[in-house]
Amino acid sequence: MTALFIEYPPCSTCKKAKKYLLEQGIMIESRHIVESTPTVSELTGWIQKSGLPLKRFFNTSGNVYKQLGLKDKLSEMTELEHIQLLASQGMLIKRPIVVIGQHVLVGFKVSEYETVLKHLS
Repeated sequence: MTALFIEYPPCSTCKKAKKYLLEQGIMIESRHIVESTPTVSELTGWIQKSGLPLKRFFNTSGNVYKQLGLKDKLSEMTELEHIQLLASQGMLIKRPIVVIGQHVLVGFKVSEYETVLKHLS
């Protein structure tokens, strides 16, 4: 099985997630989150598939999030505006995003990855 792996290569969390997936025998198709930022359409589909709240897709600890003062601004924006904002700036997106089968993972928590991989086997 091959996973689409949306990453920022210098990110230590991305490196750990990639290593984990490779150790589990998952093939990876890597995509740089800044050079090829996910589109509004991609993000909309992934958010729906993931079942996660939209807020989980924001890199809330990142510099861009803080510089734009999004902690206070997001509550005044629509869901579409959130997604458009994410699509406009790759560094706002929590990483990695892993799309594997009908599953979407955001960030790296071993327990979440294990659960998804069990469903795939």
